[in-house]
Amino acid sequence: MATVTIIGGHGKIALRLAKILAARGDVVRSVIRDEAQSDDVAATGATPVVADVEALDTAGLATVLDGSEAVVWSAGAGGGDPARTYAVDRDAAIRSMDAAASAGVLRYVMVSYFGAGPDHGVPEGDSFFPYADAKAAADVHLAGTTLRWTILGPSRLTDEPGSGRIAVGGTRGPNSEVSRDNVAQVAAAVLSDPSTAGRTIEFDDGDTPIADALT
Repeated sequence: MATVTIIGGHGKIALRLAKILAARGDVVRSVIRDEAQSDDVAATGATPVVADVEALDTAGLATVLDGSEAVVWSAGAGGGDPARTYAVDRDAAIRSMDAAASAGVLRYVMVSYFGAGPDHGVPEGDSFFPYADAKAAADVHLAGTTLRWTILGPSRLTDEPGSGRIAVGGTRGPNSEVSRDNVAQVAAAVLSDPSTAGRTIEFDDGDTPIADALT
């Protein structure tokens, strides 16, 4: 049993993940900005924690994370406003990593995307560029920390039922996709698999059981 804090706790992946973790006996704390989302979070078995990660400094975030053994970043600005994208997906994410280290949290799982990183290839004039640029900075910062980190890179997300089977690596194509159910299952699996620390795992839906695909 572990105490896991999910940042961005009302997101579609986060709600699925909280349910999986709570069902297997983990203590789950889901950080949300809007108190009105508390009932949805509580229904998963997680404890809602109302906190604005965009506004909190590193010390404030460390207080939120205190007592956690693992952190999952599943938050995002949702696009649209480049300034807010950088504020959440880059700056708040980086502060959460520093806060995790300060609070004595050892494990950190970042939900990123397939193809993220400094070589993302998105042109600067593209509306997706601020998100790609922000995620690249956050992922690079995480990889440079002393945390036992894992970066998850799912391809295009769908709401199809999860198969529990994925394909890891390869090249992302125009038809690459993965269900949010499977992403949540992968996040749960890496949290309980120490061998996934220090790895970036890019994946689609596939034919290999998740546990086997991660080894």
